[in-house]
Amino acid sequence: MRAAPPEAPPAGAASRSALPAGRAAAPRIAAALVVVLLLLVVVRLPWAGDLGMHAATIQRLRHNLLHPGNPLVAADTPSPYYSPWMLLLGCVADASGLSVFVVLRLAALTGLALLVTGVWRYVRTLCAHRAAPAVAALSLVLLWGTSLINWSGFLALNSLALTVSYPSVLALGLAFHLWTWVTRAVRAGAGWGSWLGIGALWAVVLLCHQFTGIVATLGALAAVLSARPPRTLWPRLGAAAALGLLVLALWPYYDFFALFWAGGDLEEVHRALYEHFLGRYWLALLGVGALALRARRDRRDPLAVFFALGALVCAAGWASGHYSWGRALPAALIPAQLAAALAVFEGGRRAVRVRWAWTLAAALALGAWAQAGVLGYVVGRDALPEPLAVHYTPPWAGYHWITPYVRYGQVVMARTFPARLVPAYGVYTVAPGYPDFFLPDEARRDAAVDRYFARSTPGGERRHILREYGVRWVLDRGRTVRDGGLHAVAHGPDGEVLYAVLR
Repeated sequence: MRAAPPEAPPAGAASRSALPAGRAAAPRIAAALVVVLLLLVVVRLPWAGDLGMHAATIQRLRHNLLHPGNPLVAADTPSPYYSPWMLLLGCVADASGLSVFVVLRLAALTGLALLVTGVWRYVRTLCAHRAAPAVAALSLVLLWGTSLINWSGFLALNSLALTVSYPSVLALGLAFHLWTWVTRAVRAGAGWGSWLGIGALWAVVLLCHQFTGIVATLGALAAVLSARPPRTLWPRLGAAAALGLLVLALWPYYDFFALFWAGGDLEEVHRALYEHFLGRYWLALLGVGALALRARRDRRDPLAVFFALGALVCAAGWASGHYSWGRALPAALIPAQLAAALAVFEGGRRAVRVRWAWTLAAALALGAWAQAGVLGYVVGRDALPEPLAVHYTPPWAGYHWITPYVRYGQVVMARTFPARLVPAYGVYTVAPGYPDFFLPDEARRDAAVDRYFARSTPGGERRHILREYGVRWVLDRGRTVRDGGLHAVAHGPDGEVLYAVLR
């Protein structure tokens, strides 16, 4: 098979850009400033969402690489958080002796580097203009809505700032590299080795962050379908898929395929993804218009096919009540955002592209204003002007104040919110702060915590619960001090008290 054409579509795309040469540097400077902002955020590492879970996962792996057990409670169960990436971070933590929060900062730098390079490489397969990757990157982080959405696997700037150290960011970066590799392999008629590498990378993305793995799968499928590969290439595609499935099946830390039958609590949690839909995503509608024009020119346009697959999955999730399928929203948003960016450089008369460029610039400015509170993660909320401070999402404070007393592996009785944070310091809680599909007695543990903190529960039953789960410490807001057998040892913010359980 003859060699592939250049990665970017038309060689003359740069000359037809709506951006004059002098202005082409502006988006690159703006994109660089966004990257610098995120690097400064990494230094502060604001705590929100699942950061405690990821820190706890590294804690378990650094102490027992082969049999880490449940990351949140004292139980010998598998966990989908034990991914290849977290395994590597656990090794780094063990070998270096660094704090898990330092390791998470290193993880953030790695994930951010993979994301930036992945976006650059993938966009270069779609457009030759030097400014295209920068405009695309700005669209990916700013072309959302005027209502904030913070969720792992979502590239909105505020969300990315809060999740930059999560495995989802690394997985997204790998996904962009995967789409680049698939696009090149299909165009060039790559050999067996390349396709087997693609299959292995696909499996790694799925293991690192399952929801982003679905997005990566849809993007790779779109790249294949749009390229119309010859029949001679199908055996290699099949081999890539087979190797990926084999890696998933052999991963020893959890049963990947068991996740398809886990659900329950996930659906209600993810209903929020479909709420306030227009306010959260309406700026991306600009990209939907651009996709319509791309599909009109080529029904198998890779971004149009990608969008169609993502939109279909999300719509099916809404219609069927499987709201967790809404985590595939990036599979619809990413191609729309990229299409909006590339419309500045491709197709149509120059006057049309110039109007499009100004429209996109206005949309990006509005998106930047809506997410301007992200500056507060660098300078603090008090340093923000009030018009910007209203967009600030306060991060969580953490529980560093308990560490002089609580030791690794000890069990803390805590309500749901602190149960999401304290395992980051190496301790266990009675009930997990997050749904756990592999914990068979999760419901029983949740009920035990509810009974313990209920005002009507007799003191004797409370002490029985503490003995049953080997609890050494209790976290509460001063209400359990009336119970015998507890001794207050430390006071934290917002009236929280750490009690030692007296033996």
